[in-house]
Amino acid sequence: MDIAPSGHRTCLYQTEQLESVLDQMAWQAAGFLATKERVMIVGILRRGAPLAEMLHERLLRKCDLAHAELMHLKIKRYADDLTLLHPETQLTESPLQATLNLEHTTVLVVDYVMYHGHSMLRAVEYLARKQALEIRTAVLVDRGANKLPVRVDITGVRLDVAPSDIIECNVPPYEASFKIDLLKPTEN
Repeated sequence: MDIAPSGHRTCLYQTEQLESVLDQMAWQAAGFLATKERVMIVGILRRGAPLAEMLHERLLRKCDLAHAELMHLKIKRYADDLTLLHPETQLTESPLQATLNLEHTTVLVVDYVMYHGHSMLRAVEYLARKQALEIRTAVLVDRGANKLPVRVDITGVRLDVAPSDIIECNVPPYEASFKIDLLKPTEN
């Protein structure tokens, strides 16, 4: 169980607002996925995975994109409080993913926050080695602080905040409610 860092929290987006944001993201994704022969939505674990599931559901139900598949990638670099866990971004490949061939597949990689771009870049590199035809990216929150050459094709919201501030995306099932908080950590 994660222990929430202390500081001043401000709720920036609540569930109803984020549902609208996800509807808009799905509509944008449908614009470039609808005509593709094979589509896969890839969520980056942890919180990118349930967001990918939410987008996938919307694409199936609202955008008539019945041919979209769903997969999750386990990638880890930072803790939720931006503490560096691994100097190298770690991707854990499942046995099924080891034999994955994405030839003729357009992939949409979904994560919850784009900060420096390490996780997204690792995902894109991995999927490119699996021969993905086209790779697009989507994030719920773009902090506008990329340090690596990764572009975001679909952004839910852009939040330009101080480097020390933490964007807390509360995404079920990891948290009880779907919301985005801004945490200004307490100085020690």
